[in-house]
Amino acid sequence: MNTKWGLFGRAGAPASERRARDEDMQRLVEPELLDSLPFDDAEALRIRRELGTINALMGNHRWLARQARKRLPRPSRGLELGAGAGRLMRRFRSGRMPCALDGLDLCPAPTDMEPGQRWFQRDLLRFVGYAAYDAVFGCLIFHQFSDDELAMLGARMSESVDFIFACEPARRRRHLWQLRMVSRLGRMGQITRSDGITSVRAGFLGEELPRSLGLRCDTWRWDCSVGWRGQYRMAAWKIHLS
Repeated sequence: MNTKWGLFGRAGAPASERRARDEDMQRLVEPELLDSLPFDDAEALRIRRELGTINALMGNHRWLARQARKRLPRPSRGLELGAGAGRLMRRFRSGRMPCALDGLDLCPAPTDMEPGQRWFQRDLLRFVGYAAYDAVFGCLIFHQFSDDELAMLGARMSESVDFIFACEPARRRRHLWQLRMVSRLGRMGQITRSDGITSVRAGFLGEELPRSLGLRCDTWRWDCSVGWRGQYRMAAWKIHLS
């Protein structure tokens, strides 16, 4: 008897078996090729534009902005980890946002920062200024760190901030296939495709991110979700704010 297999398991298999096949990847953190390029290298700039397209397709910045409007008191001060070209900071300049947003990254500050916005060119694992912020935002950044590094980062943040919002890759096989299709249709470069696969394999499922950050159940509440476009999202807030 011939048994046919689909992308996520045996054809005709129960949904639970197909889902288990889809989500059976172990988390694997590896260096991304983009990080080996100078920030102002032409190839690096092109890759960041392509990542901006992927970000938009995942709806990450829109979701982070909605969470800020929904959960943060006015006025608040937020810090974006791995702020890159400053796209989220530009979105937060709107008068409708309750939160002024600063940036933290290893790269230089964007050239269009407004007065009052701050930029820290530092390693986020060694940054000592989290106490100045109400909220931390991360977009496609937490997956780049091992569980031990996330625990270290979580210990630094959780002592100070009241909110943590994250948009990361969901670690499912179907999103590897989606990434290949999007990169092919969008004529994206080889490094973007390669780093995208690395990112998905380092992504999260379930409550893995708040657990890896070491957020304590007696201090924090969180809401984690996975979307069909490959997005893993976490909103976390301290209990006294519930």
